[in-house]
Amino acid sequence: MEEQKTTGQGLAAIGESLKKTCILYGVLTMAGMTLDQLRVFLAVAEHLHFSRAAEELYITQPAVSAAIQSLEEQYGVKLFHRIGRRIEITEAGKLLQVETRKIIDRVALTERGLRELNDLQRGDLNLGCSLTIGNYWLPDKISNFKQKYPGICVNCTLANAEEICAGMATGIFDLGLVTGDIKASLKNTLEEEIVGSERLLIVVGKSHPWFDRQEINLTEIAETDWVMREPGSGVQQMLEQALQSWGINPNELNVTLVLTSSEMVKAVVESGTGAAAIPELMVNKELQLSTLRSIKIIDSKPSSNVSFEIIKPVLKLKHRQRFKTGITKAFEQILTEVSGNG
Repeated sequence: MEEQKTTGQGLAAIGESLKKTCILYGVLTMAGMTLDQLRVFLAVAEHLHFSRAAEELYITQPAVSAAIQSLEEQYGVKLFHRIGRRIEITEAGKLLQVETRKIIDRVALTERGLRELNDLQRGDLNLGCSLTIGNYWLPDKISNFKQKYPGICVNCTLANAEEICAGMATGIFDLGLVTGDIKASLKNTLEEEIVGSERLLIVVGKSHPWFDRQEINLTEIAETDWVMREPGSGVQQMLEQALQSWGINPNELNVTLVLTSSEMVKAVVESGTGAAAIPELMVNKELQLSTLRSIKIIDSKPSSNVSFEIIKPVLKLKHRQRFKTGITKAFEQILTEVSGNG
């Protein structure tokens, strides 16, 4: 946490430096002054010698003289006194020297910060993740990424799949990770790639009539109460698609509760209310402790070849047209290296 705070402060410092640089440079360039002219002036002010300034900057002495003359003519001031073969800086020159040094230093700091961003030494990664993926599937991937790139601040927003897709389309997130389907209207905007998988289990608590059973018939699904996730969540999409593939209309189920968190669904079912479809990663501990029971669905029809497992891919979403930063590409590589079932 402290590391992320430090990284954020570093980026803020670069931003503030850039803002101050732009203000100082903007004021000085209102009448046409350029950064190259300022660099020439500063070299002359430090060496008090035109030829040495030209050597330092790898330009000709006439180019140095022309830059200084242009500055003096633009502002109607003398920056240097020409005394024989030597020069002395004037009061106006001393003022410009102080301000120019500030500008050059801030430009150098900003350039350094930008180079570090490009070298993955610092920066931000904005992720949008489905709730279950963010809580259970993603943490080890982020941990691997932080070990490799400790200076990068990872900002992860958890929401349902529909909200993540909308955020990806508008550029809020660099990458999205969801289960469920992408809206047809966003197919041309978002690019998707499978990076893992998620399995849903039908579970019940100890007081439920199914708890002592290993399996139930497909026809019994509509005979119990159900606790559901809200429309738009990846879990709900997965369950509804599975039911439809089994020949069951989701509207036929007796839904007694609709909740916005799979954790809430799990707690309610564990306390004895209804059945629910919950991601396997979320209930491993409860299954081991026997506070929940996973129920297998079967079909008594001998001709049935339907699979009753509910498995959906974990999708990585990218915007098809937005620029992909080096940080984003690095995190994609981590996902490739450690991806697996979830």
